[in-house]
Amino acid sequence: MTREEVFATLNEVFQDVFDDESITVNEETTADDIEDWDSLEHINLIAAVEQEFGMKFTMGQVVTMKNVGEMADIIMSQIAD
Repeated sequence: MTREEVFATLNEVFQDVFDDESITVNEETTADDIEDWDSLEHINLIAAVEQEFGMKFTMGQVVTMKNVGEMADIIMSQIAD
């Protein structure tokens, strides 16, 4: 899976979790950029991303992610294994 494909899939997941078809994520997207992205929605988002990609984040990975680009980096490293 290419990085572009990961972002295309992440766009779908974000749009579904936040119920907003206008969301388009990129490398720099953070919780500050999406109105409804709070701590509860973050848990829902992580669960949805894990399910979509068939992988699990560690707690350390979840707490150190600063933006969607870092999330994509972790996904790429996990699905490449």
